[in-house]
Amino acid sequence: MSHVEVYGIRHHGPGSARALRGALEEFKPDAVLIEGPPEADPIVELAGDAGMVPPVALLAYSPAPAPGDGGRKAAFWPFAEFSPEWQAIRYGLAAGVPVRFCDLPAANQLVPVPDDEEPAAGGIRLDPLGRLAKAAGYDDAERWWDDVVEHRGGGPSPFPAIAEAMTELRAQLDEPGGARREERREEQREAHMRRTLRRTLKEGHERVAVVCGAWHVPALRAKVPAAHDDRTLRGLPKAKVAMTWVPWTHGRLAGHSGYGAGVRSPGWYHHLFAAGDRPIERWLTAAARVLREEDLHVSSAHVIEAVRLAEALAALRGRPLAGLDEVTEATRAVLCEGADLPVELIQRRMVVGERLGAVPERTPMVPLQRDLQAEQRRLRLKPSALDKEQDLDLRKPTDLQRSRLLHRLRLLDVNWGEPADTGRSKGTFRETWTLAWRPEFDVELIEAGAWGTTVRGAATARAEALAAHATALADLTSVAERCLLADLGDALPTVMTALADRAAVDTDVARLMAAMPALVRALRYGDVRGTSTGPLRTVVDGLVVRVCVGLPPAITGLDDDAAREFLAHVDAVHGALSLLADEGHLERWRRTLEGLLARPDALHGLIEGRLTRLLLDAGRLGDVPARMARAVSAGAPPDRAAAWVEGFLSGGALLLLHDEPLLRLVDAWIATLPAGSFTDVLPLLRRTFGAYPAAERRAMGERLRRHDRHPAGAAPEENVDERRAAPAAETTLQILGWPRP
Repeated sequence: MSHVEVYGIRHHGPGSARALRGALEEFKPDAVLIEGPPEADPIVELAGDAGMVPPVALLAYSPAPAPGDGGRKAAFWPFAEFSPEWQAIRYGLAAGVPVRFCDLPAANQLVPVPDDEEPAAGGIRLDPLGRLAKAAGYDDAERWWDDVVEHRGGGPSPFPAIAEAMTELRAQLDEPGGARREERREEQREAHMRRTLRRTLKEGHERVAVVCGAWHVPALRAKVPAAHDDRTLRGLPKAKVAMTWVPWTHGRLAGHSGYGAGVRSPGWYHHLFAAGDRPIERWLTAAARVLREEDLHVSSAHVIEAVRLAEALAALRGRPLAGLDEVTEATRAVLCEGADLPVELIQRRMVVGERLGAVPERTPMVPLQRDLQAEQRRLRLKPSALDKEQDLDLRKPTDLQRSRLLHRLRLLDVNWGEPADTGRSKGTFRETWTLAWRPEFDVELIEAGAWGTTVRGAATARAEALAAHATALADLTSVAERCLLADLGDALPTVMTALADRAAVDTDVARLMAAMPALVRALRYGDVRGTSTGPLRTVVDGLVVRVCVGLPPAITGLDDDAAREFLAHVDAVHGALSLLADEGHLERWRRTLEGLLARPDALHGLIEGRLTRLLLDAGRLGDVPARMARAVSAGAPPDRAAAWVEGFLSGGALLLLHDEPLLRLVDAWIATLPAGSFTDVLPLLRRTFGAYPAAERRAMGERLRRHDRHPAGAAPEENVDERRAAPAAETTLQILGWPRP
């Protein structure tokens, strides 16, 4: 006679996992059914491989989307070592009995349910544990579940009591005044679980264990006719899906990550499951080790006192075991001596943690994933869930290849590495990256597999597609720069052809100027990476000529917003040409700026001031004080004068600190402004001077204060006591090595 046991569990709980393992060893089933997608049945045996290290997840995805298709669907079913389902899988594989998944197939779950078929869930359905916790006098559902299940050290099996509680809750759904009816999707899932159970019994299995979420236990125990379930499942839409295992992290098991079945403290739960005895002592000892690694003094006496405090708090609160709240309070009070930052460190490293799982080599993968794994091994770049800083010296072949790999992945939108400082790293022989592997990168790699079977080939195809669909010149220049950084020589001809064609017909000077910096960076530093930049030089040469010709008519007659936009373009082009260090291009650019200054009435004050500063820095102007005097004279409108000063000083305050006549001109102009005019120009002045570093502002204030006490041409007051100053002067002369007077 068949015997079925249904075990209601919480999806990630150490107490549930430990109790389930004991219950299975006592029951000795000849088949195990687990809540999960049945498409994973062919690969469930991989869970017994030595290379499978939790946390891991089952991934269902669309196997063959079109390139650029944004409609791909994917779903994950995560498992940690402390997940009851994982322990059930490992038990079944070790015992040699069939292990199957019984939930609604992923092919049905990845098809969206229309809104009119999915009514809102009621309070009980939405939070059954919350309702039970409230009945027990708890205001925290997770705390209640920990006390009655997860922190249990032994005793009778909790599963009969869980089943009884869930049966009572579900009975209230149909009572007057109860919660709303179950969702349509839940009915379909439970119908499929019952169908799978019937099929398993018909195959001759007499002792069947079913492991599912506690909420589903009454539905699986109910005597529901097979015909009813067939009607429920008839005509469900399907999607074509493939299934595989992927690494997961503890961080993605946490509720704050957005995972619906997430727990508050994956690291703490892992510790409770792994610690054979004395979990509180072991946890606080590990916390002390973390603090010592950060050079914080924590002694054995601290740990002993923290254990006593945690146990005392648990006793006062009537808890069977000190929970995370008590342990955290003891850690803060004793180990961290009331400081919050060390507690946050322990929270990040231990309470949540970033443990990254691993899958065996024979796990099904798309070719792009396998190519990336081979590249990671070849270049000795091991994925890690923790943020890891990687410094690359582009003069070293291995580091150069690492840089190219990371740039190619970024072209595929797999941002395993983030440049720490994009602007700085592209202009030197060094790059600094922050590497952190995220589980969703596997989905992105599967999506990117539509572009090619290798990282290089897929990045090349993606770059060509980006160039073909780029709508702005700046987008094309960005693609060209990324191709050079990633060493995609096969894509460069296509990208450069599109770039040259677009640049030849684009008449907007602002767009031409916006495109130039990226091209110059790529041209200037292409040889550092060993890439050819010949075609790029032709495009840059043409852009410089067209910008210099088109700038004068484009920059005249601008309003305030347009002038500020063009100011950014002028600075960017000036910096790019200085970086390029081509004297011919620099001379053409400076002559263009000189021509613009020859007719200042046509220029906005912001532009005129900035061009004056650029030519001053280049040594092309010798009458800057006179120009500033005219710009801030009494006859100049205050708003134009303020704009001129802002443009002139936007390069920094060092010029004023080292050129006292200019500082006095600005000071005198501000001092003589009428009250109404001063109020009008104050926002511009605050924006200009507020951008300077605090040290420069302070030095400028000291310079002006001294100027006020001793105006130009006036001698300082003779109030020095020579007798008292003589010893100090003599000591100073000795330090400087000068002879005594």
